[in-house]
Amino acid sequence: MEYSRSIQSPERLSTFGHKGVQNSLTVSLVDTRPGLPLPIFVGSEAFRRAAFGANHPLRIIRHSAVMDLARMLGWLSDDNFRPCEPASIERLLEFHDRAYVKALQHADASGRVKHEIRDLYQIGTLENPLFEGVFDRAARTVGGSILAAELALEGHTVFHPSGGTHHGRADRACGFCYFNDPVFAIKTFLDAGVEQVYYVDLDAHHGDGVEIAFFDEPRVTTLSVHEDYRWPYSGTTSYPKEKAFNIPVPKGLNDSELEHIMEHAVLPLAAGVRAEALVVCCGADCLEGDPLSTMILSNVALWRAVDQLVALELPTVIVGGGGYNPWTVTRYWTGLWGRLSAQEIPGKLPQPAIDLLHSMECDLVDEEDVDDSWFDTIADSPNPGPVRQSIASLAAGIAL
Repeated sequence: MEYSRSIQSPERLSTFGHKGVQNSLTVSLVDTRPGLPLPIFVGSEAFRRAAFGANHPLRIIRHSAVMDLARMLGWLSDDNFRPCEPASIERLLEFHDRAYVKALQHADASGRVKHEIRDLYQIGTLENPLFEGVFDRAARTVGGSILAAELALEGHTVFHPSGGTHHGRADRACGFCYFNDPVFAIKTFLDAGVEQVYYVDLDAHHGDGVEIAFFDEPRVTTLSVHEDYRWPYSGTTSYPKEKAFNIPVPKGLNDSELEHIMEHAVLPLAAGVRAEALVVCCGADCLEGDPLSTMILSNVALWRAVDQLVALELPTVIVGGGGYNPWTVTRYWTGLWGRLSAQEIPGKLPQPAIDLLHSMECDLVDEEDVDDSWFDTIADSPNPGPVRQSIASLAAGIAL
């Protein structure tokens, strides 16, 4: 199936801000070429199952809400949706240590974790709790990223919002991540003969697991834009020789500063390394209103950043990541899928969508901090501002 991709003009989208602020950062890219392969949304109904247990930042509704909202808007159908299956043990062992994979599998099956296993593999901790179906969920996330890369090699732009477990280590769980699915998307590209894969991480937290995985792999370039002085407290410097780049931004990153980073660091580096394929991690914790960062980005600025990367016309996999405010996560990722699939972004959501958003709750977001616009709109008002010298210096420092 084919479609014609036409990204709306800035003038049309400038009316979407809920506070009446003109949006000059929303879109500057227009692509009306006919016959492009259909964008694909990779997901699974399995992600509806309860996960992470009580009192965990990821106990909120995220992935199922994105699928539900996209369907309510008429943006998701059997034509552009592909279900993902769990990766096999053999595939998991292409990156993860056998002992760790078996330990996670056994812990899930038995519902118990011995103290020595907890200490060794960080399973069953407050950070990485043991819950029913954890192995299937983690393996399915990997399977989704493998499928996404395979579809991208066929010419599709692929969105896998349940992916983005970028902290996972080869030998243990880390940072809410049991396996590392972006690693498998990258490996799928490499195994297909791609000579240079470019990984861009826009999550509020450093993409440490992916950087470590490919630190000595000359065919992979990693670039992480993340908040400085925030867990995991890494990514404070770049390693040009290893093509591992980091932009640790200060608190309060605004839309104008993200645009500057894109234009002066992210996109030039893609050209500099002659990227042949892209994996983009779109964590939603960099949005204003997320309880686990102090970034103040709007979703329209992030949509535009992804637009710019997709416009490079490379095989592209876009995964999710962090995000601990269910309203901002759902609106960001659903709107991102709308942009990728050339949908018209509504100024006001239909009543079923409003009801869905009203049904959400989050212990990490105080009631007085809940913005009314999170219930009836999908596009944020932009958050432009001055580009601080520290940001300009960080961007200027990204070079081979």
